[in-house]
Amino acid sequence: MNDPQALIDWFEHLSPETLDRIPLFYAADAEFKDPFYEVRGTEAITHIFRHMFAQVDAPRFVVGSRFSGEGDEGDVMLLWDFHFRTRGWRPQAICVRGASHLRFDVAGKVVRHRDYWDAAEELYAKLPLLGALMRGLQRMGRA
Repeated sequence: MNDPQALIDWFEHLSPETLDRIPLFYAADAEFKDPFYEVRGTEAITHIFRHMFAQVDAPRFVVGSRFSGEGDEGDVMLLWDFHFRTRGWRPQAICVRGASHLRFDVAGKVVRHRDYWDAAEELYAKLPLLGALMRGLQRMGRA
């Protein structure tokens, strides 16, 4: 497996202009899964990132830690913070914390990308109206 640092650098500097580099890092039939999507192929993965840029302002990933698996599997875990600003009447800065499990092929390209993060805690609870509703439901559940 190649050193994934180039991929990490790409994630941390991701922009609409750098999305055309996805085929440099992902195999043509790579799988991607997160709490909202499960897709296959670089075109579908590119679409997910384009959608991200269309939905939020100033999205950026900051990779804090990297862990490599043992053996020939080519597995890497990344711990990251995803920062962005909501759009609309009252924009809000939000940070979502999560992890990515990446599996690389022998050519050093990602063949499986699985993101792990809690959409309820890390996203919904931080949004103004939905967050208030979720906090109320949590209080009711503790009563």
